[in-house]
Amino acid sequence: MTTLAPILQSFFTDKLARQRQASPRTVTAYRDALRLLVQFASRTTGTEPWQLDLGQLDADLISAFLDHLEADRGNSARTRNARLAAIRSLFRHAAWKAPEHAATIQRVLAISGKRTSTTVISFLTDEEAQALLDAPDRRTWTGRRDSTLLLLALRTGLRVSEITQLTCGDVHLGRDANVRCLGKGRKERYTPLEPSTVTALRNWLAERGTSPDFPLFCTRQGKPLSPDAIQARLTKYHALAAGNCPSLAAKKISPHTLRHSTAMNLLHAGVDIAVLALWLGHESTKSTQAYIHADMRLKEQALARTTPAGIPAGRYTPSDPLLAFLENL
Repeated sequence: MTTLAPILQSFFTDKLARQRQASPRTVTAYRDALRLLVQFASRTTGTEPWQLDLGQLDADLISAFLDHLEADRGNSARTRNARLAAIRSLFRHAAWKAPEHAATIQRVLAISGKRTSTTVISFLTDEEAQALLDAPDRRTWTGRRDSTLLLLALRTGLRVSEITQLTCGDVHLGRDANVRCLGKGRKERYTPLEPSTVTALRNWLAERGTSPDFPLFCTRQGKPLSPDAIQARLTKYHALAAGNCPSLAAKKISPHTLRHSTAMNLLHAGVDIAVLALWLGHESTKSTQAYIHADMRLKEQALARTTPAGIPAGRYTPSDPLLAFLENL
């Protein structure tokens, strides 16, 4: 057996599974990245995947693979960097498994990631969120499931990966109602539930069943909903809700948009940034700062404080429609 296959196998079974005890989501992300790399290397070198040698995966081939991700697969720089992180992790593991390839490994590890731009986060207003919640047909089993899922997502800010892993046993509807989840980095956290969410979950559990091991949101066959399935349902309800709330049509909505909406609601309610970070399961408040940057209300309040005495607070708006047109060019 050649060098790459045993190294790749020990990377997943020894390093990820035994040493790091990586989550299933991490294993899946690394698997997808390295599978794409092996397929690309096989096509490029004309070598069967199981016959590839680590030395064939040199810096030139890795760089060509990263260019292929962007040019041919349409991946963003952020996705490219995530794939590169998985490759680096594999090659760091290979450094002590195959020291004879030290020079090749060192050159691959020297490949740098691309700089990415930061965009202002998108979130839903109260009106838009309500239109989305009204979209599912509650007369059907699927509609009641989806309605409860959307409400839970909007009120708790759970990640889609956290929602798909919820079981009926993770929901506590008694005193101090809350939902338990295992977030990034295997960090356990409990998120409180407000009355309307408690009522919706109680009704759903009465229909779904309350066995602790049952997935909270499942298919008709009882299997947990996948992130892709939730995105598909959200896309459907987005289109329906846009008919009643036109501002939704201009927004691209994903499960993470619902998480952003929760954060913005908490921020508008005056919740401290440190508490918000704990609520969302962020490692530090640095990740939570993005919501402050997106909050135009806070910026408007800051602008009002700097307004000279005797001048009405607010931003400049042209009084003439022609000037308004020219200003917006």
